[in-house]
Amino acid sequence: KAAEFARLAHESIGQRRKYTNELYIVHPQAVAATVAGVTDDPVTIAAAWLHDVVEDTPITLEQLTKEFGAEVAALVSDLTNASTETDGGRQQRKAIDRQHTAQADPRAKTVKLADLIDNLSDISATDPGFARLYLDEKQLQLQVLTEGNSELLQRVQTIIEREMQALETRQP
Repeated sequence: KAAEFARLAHESIGQRRKYTNELYIVHPQAVAATVAGVTDDPVTIAAAWLHDVVEDTPITLEQLTKEFGAEVAALVSDLTNASTETDGGRQQRKAIDRQHTAQADPRAKTVKLADLIDNLSDISATDPGFARLYLDEKQLQLQVLTEGNSELLQRVQTIIEREMQALETRQP
C-alpha cells in the first residue's frame, strides 16, 4: 500500500531523479529495499517508501496518518526536513535539519541511512563540483544517526570514504 501511495504521490507532480531523469519512485523503492534487508518491521518499511512524500509532494502528515496510522506518519515526520528556505543559508538550514534528525526515532535513523546509501552512490562522478560540500554535510549528519542500524551506518561511512577518495583522484 505504501509503495503504491508513494508512486502516485511522486508521479502526481511529475517528479524525476535529478541526475538520471528516472521516475522518482526508483529512489523510495531502493530505500525500502535496503531497509527491508535489515528489518522486517512493516512500519519502518512503509516509512521508507513514504520518506519523501511530505517534503516533495502536496501530501500532508495528516493524510499519512489517515492512510497509514500515527506511527508511520511520525517516522515520516522525523524524516522530513524541518528547515525552510526562510531559515537562512544552506549551512544554517542543514544544522536545523541535523538537530531535527538527532531527535528522531532510531527506526527513522535507519531509513535515513538507507536514503543516504542511495543518494551518495556515485555523487563524485555525477556532480563533482557539489560532491565535496555534500559529502562534508553527510559526514556531519552521520554524527546524529548512530542509533540507526549499525550495518547501514558502516555502509554509509564506507561510501563516503570511497566518494571522498574518488574526488581526490580526480583533482589535478
